[in-house]
Amino acid sequence: MFGIGFQEMILILVVVLIFFGPKRLPDLAKSLGKGLAEFKKASEEVKKGIDEAMKEDATEEKAPKEDEAKTESSDAASPPRPPETPLLPFDDKGSTPSPPASQG
Repeated sequence: MFGIGFQEMILILVVVLIFFGPKRLPDLAKSLGKGLAEFKKASEEVKKGIDEAMKEDATEEKAPKEDEAKTESSDAASPPRPPETPLLPFDDKGSTPSPPASQG
């Protein structure tokens, strides 16, 4: 336990007993136990939160890959698009004007 041997534990208990006294020692042990229990509970909650975030992240990474595979397969099945040509404006009579001659 924490690399502390039996002799070190006895020494620590004697020092605590001298410092706090025999009347306060049970209260001190009780509050120390409660504090350790709360710390353990909080650390477990943090661990659960991290695990849930990792699972959500894994599912989010998996979903776009599946969507990309679906779009790539649908793109391969559709015929290729013809190249887009620029549209020329119409004049008031409804006919397309001729493009302007380049001056040079």
